[in-house]
Amino acid sequence: MSSQSLFEKYGGFSNVSRVVMAFYDTLLDSDDIGPFFDDIDMSKMVDHQTKFVATLLGGPASYTDHQLRQLHSHLDIQDPHFDELKVVLSGTLRDHGFDERDITAVLQEFESRRPLIVSP
Repeated sequence: MSSQSLFEKYGGFSNVSRVVMAFYDTLLDSDDIGPFFDDIDMSKMVDHQTKFVATLLGGPASYTDHQLRQLHSHLDIQDPHFDELKVVLSGTLRDHGFDERDITAVLQEFESRRPLIVSP
């Protein structure tokens, strides 16, 4: 019996990319989170975030802890911002047919990276 990753279960990069685009549609409308993406090339951002979410789902793409820390170090991301990201991610996954147990697993993976993303 082979163990299927969430990445495989939910359709690989093509579906993860759709999830990420929907995720950003919501984030860009947020008064608190949207400004972080002013002056950002969103096509590159969606590509990077697709790889990151694929990692959270057990897929092949990955970022090291050092890369995540470095990519976010110039931003002033605080705990309330991260918490909002989790809420939006949860809702987006739910909207795309993810099981509650799988959403919990993805959110745990995301939460484990909080210290790398949130400013000290």
